[in-house]
Amino acid sequence: MKFGIIGTGIVGTAIAVCLEESGFNCIGVNTRSDQSYQRFRKYLNKERLPVEDWIFDADLVFITTQDGLIHSAAENLAQHGLYKPGQIWVHCSGSQSSQILKGDWEIPVKTLSVHPLQAFADIDEALRLLHGSHFSIEGEAIEEGMDIVQALGGIAHQIDPEKKTLYHAGAVFASNYLVTLADMAVQLFNQVGINENDALESLIPLMQGTLRNLEKVGLPQALTGPIARGDSEVVCSHLKQMPLKLEQAYKTLGRSTLDVAQAKMEKNGKEYPKDALQKLNDLLD
Repeated sequence: MKFGIIGTGIVGTAIAVCLEESGFNCIGVNTRSDQSYQRFRKYLNKERLPVEDWIFDADLVFITTQDGLIHSAAENLAQHGLYKPGQIWVHCSGSQSSQILKGDWEIPVKTLSVHPLQAFADIDEALRLLHGSHFSIEGEAIEEGMDIVQALGGIAHQIDPEKKTLYHAGAVFASNYLVTLADMAVQLFNQVGINENDALESLIPLMQGTLRNLEKVGLPQALTGPIARGDSEVVCSHLKQMPLKLEQAYKTLGRSTLDVAQAKMEKNGKEYPKDALQKLNDLLD
């Protein structure tokens, strides 16, 4: 299939490179940023062209601008008649529905969202991680979305576009908030005399070990620690010395952890100790 791309950020560039390598034909590249285009060209040597020079030949049009510009980019194409009937417009946002590609204009194109569930630091990292990554897809061209994900070497999951915000919030919990949790742990390590660099260096293997446990035994079995054991005395000692600014976060996460701990006990054919459950509920309330 022939495709063009509008916006040459990390994700757009990586997807264009991988699709080209899989037999798709990139016939057009358009971006407002000279720096972004020069970076793109290092990976895929395609000429930067006005949209009207290639869009009428493209089967797929990827709009991989910043999330806040996707709607206006699609609107600009629609208002200037820059489309062909049956064409598929694609964006890669995890928070925006595919419907933003149509807005309130009536044009004979299909919409599609293909979002890689990954955190990319740069293009090289994206190219390394795309293969084997999970993708969410939603929109009017699901079959073609499946083909795109397969060409990228990914694993596709069709999602409900009406609830896509929850999908994105889940990704925020798993990725963005993981960094925040690491920062909180570093703050506590600082309190006992371990500097920031050493604290992070010592915590990363622990976090990696937890991720391996999640991969190996899943939820809720990967949970360890005092709440998993029903050790209310340890949790009490934590809270006695917990800095005030971290106390509420510890309690909020603790209450959710208590739910996971009870599920683990139940899955293992045991009952969570009633005394410990009551004490922990009181402590974390």
